[in-house]
Amino acid sequence: MPNDRRIAVVHERLTEIAGSEHVVEQLSIQWPQAQVYAPIARPEGIPAGLSSPPHTTWLNRIYDGIGQRSYAPVLPLMPLAFRRLPVRDVDAVVVSHHAFATQTVHATDAPVIAYVHSPARWAWDKELRAGEGGGKAGAAILTGLSAVARRCEIGAAPRLRTVVANSSAVAERIANWWGRDDALVVHPPVDTEGFTPDPSVERENFFLLAGRLVPYKRPDIAIRAAAKAGVRLVVAGDGRAMDQCRTLAGPDTEFLGRVSHETLLHLHRSCRALLMPGIEDFGIVPVESMATGTPVIALGEGGALDSVLDGRTGIHVAPGSDEKIVDGFAEAMRSFDPSTFDRTDIRSWAEGFSRAEFRRKMQEVVDAAL
Repeated sequence: MPNDRRIAVVHERLTEIAGSEHVVEQLSIQWPQAQVYAPIARPEGIPAGLSSPPHTTWLNRIYDGIGQRSYAPVLPLMPLAFRRLPVRDVDAVVVSHHAFATQTVHATDAPVIAYVHSPARWAWDKELRAGEGGGKAGAAILTGLSAVARRCEIGAAPRLRTVVANSSAVAERIANWWGRDDALVVHPPVDTEGFTPDPSVERENFFLLAGRLVPYKRPDIAIRAAAKAGVRLVVAGDGRAMDQCRTLAGPDTEFLGRVSHETLLHLHRSCRALLMPGIEDFGIVPVESMATGTPVIALGEGGALDSVLDGRTGIHVAPGSDEKIVDGFAEAMRSFDPSTFDRTDIRSWAEGFSRAEFRRKMQEVVDAAL
């Protein structure tokens, strides 16, 4: 519900639209008078639901100057950009954080409430950033930037009025890495109105992998498992891991690339189950699938522990080595029995992650903080 509190919303960057940008959009809808700040932005990264154009910074001119090909060159300047944000005359600042945004605590005397998609995993997790640097020079730069990110997060953490994690797994990281064991959990908003069941759509004999094909999401696990199980897999999405995925694919795996919302919705409604093979901070795609009444076969780690109820809305595959996980997904697909799942119940569970529910909970968080 709208209120008269003067709120500012700060986001890492508006360069592409993904889960965190939808969070900012819903915060803007909840507080339509709030100014949204982001150091850099480009038109295709600005959500349609923002109540006003975002306020960018001097860093955006540098970003424009390099042709907006990549935001990586301006990352070292991000902490300074956040510390100099002109956040004035507000009752509270709500920060959407996954790298440097909590540096806003140095720019304002107002209480700062941090919605944390995750502490900067690439900064804290050596395995995650392995191979991401692009050669020895790039790896050295990324290692140095990681040290900066860790210092920034640790320095800002005690000054945050309230810390909100997007999942229990992220709350645990915040406790371990930031020393804050008081993080609240508010799950991110999911478009449960755009992803709905349709009883007239018949289920078909295939499993679905949907989303960006990037290394940390481990699409290779799902593709290897489908080949091992001898089942049909449809892959909807694109990304830099595409070539690797094609190399690993069995004869019954089909790659569709990026698809329209209508096609994606039909795939969710008609597949046997969605696969979630990576460790997600939360994971929007599985909840979108469950919103159509579709069960999810997920790695039982990370955000899936919050979103997928083992035996009720899906199946948890036990963590372990890559080979063990591949075997687990293969067995889950081979033995999958759709009759053990109540699709109406799955839809009902997913409704608890709706956009309206997210806005209600964040309103409660801000009210309590003030």
